[in-house]
Amino acid sequence: MHVRHLSVADFRSYETADLALEPGTTTLVGLNGQGKTNLVEAIGYLATLSSHRVATDAPLVRFGAAQAVVRGAVVRDGRESMVELEINPGRANRARLNRSPLSRPRDVLGTLRTVVFAPEDLALVKGDPGERRRFLDELLVARQPRWAGVRSDYDKIVKQRGALLKSAAPHLGRAARRRQRSYTEGIDTAAERDSALHTLEVWDTHLAQVGSQLLYARLRLLRDLGPYLGKAYDEVSAGQSDARVTYKASLREATAARLAAGEVPEPAELHEEILASLAEVRTQEVERGVCLVGPHRDDVVLTLGELPAKGYASHGESWSFALGLRLAAYQLLRTDLGDDPVLVLDDVFAELDSGRRERLAAMVADCEQVLITAAVPEDVPAGLAGRTFAVSLGSVSERA
Repeated sequence: MHVRHLSVADFRSYETADLALEPGTTTLVGLNGQGKTNLVEAIGYLATLSSHRVATDAPLVRFGAAQAVVRGAVVRDGRESMVELEINPGRANRARLNRSPLSRPRDVLGTLRTVVFAPEDLALVKGDPGERRRFLDELLVARQPRWAGVRSDYDKIVKQRGALLKSAAPHLGRAARRRQRSYTEGIDTAAERDSALHTLEVWDTHLAQVGSQLLYARLRLLRDLGPYLGKAYDEVSAGQSDARVTYKASLREATAARLAAGEVPEPAELHEEILASLAEVRTQEVERGVCLVGPHRDDVVLTLGELPAKGYASHGESWSFALGLRLAAYQLLRTDLGDDPVLVLDDVFAELDSGRRERLAAMVADCEQVLITAAVPEDVPAGLAGRTFAVSLGSVSERA
């Protein structure tokens, strides 16, 4: 798989730009602020409908413009597809595939697959749990695009359930207390349940149903990713430590321990466990007005040897771990899909020491398409020599 051509209109700093690409290595060279990262960001957006730099679409539209357009010609197995995305902040985005409009932008997912490694990835090791959840979920979607719909459904359920907890907390609190007293006294409470509590229980069911699917998929993904991570970390760090990942669930303690040990229960069991865990924390949820159980509260624990990477790993080890996660994702997708995703290395060589640079170059030399951004050509190892474009103030020209 590779991108043959990229064009953007009113995207980031570019009024317009066109870039003809080929398989192999392509390097975009330019000082900071010249627009080189904007171009690989556009390619990543074509693949994921999101940016690796910002959480919302608004910054992607050039100042003063109403919308941005990104187009890419993607070649896979000798067949070319044209992906076109229209970014409309505050309104629905639109998508076309081979010039035909699609009912939902996410229907383009899977046409192009990318793995992006960027300085922001240090947050995978040092940042909050949301960074690591996002890594897992984006890899799920890259592996099987249908998970985009499951993620969207789950996010809506959590939002609705959270809004109910906040708005109906006084009613829920009284209902929960009446229910607890009735249990203690042995009285049937079905007739006494407040309508707000009944509504919350309906949302519990929805959360358990969709959440169990997402949790099951994450657990399987992490199980499949583990061996690739160990190998990738060993290669990029010259085998200096044992890198592992475990899942930290927001479920009851016994079940959370099983998941951390690598067990992958069936979705039906996870469904029942989510319901039981929700019931256990009902009082705390009502008091705090937030949803305390579910995949949105989970984390991925990264360890080097016996110690957690967060807080204990050195700067170099943290970089190696983040790089290992991305390279493991690349190898997993390559094995699953039978072809290579497009690999983007965004301004990362300057952050690595010479040994890690050379080892990384050796690891990615056989990838079908590698796109690199760098401030100066000297940052890129000689083993990744290929086409080079100079980027200056939004102007792109090929260097001899």
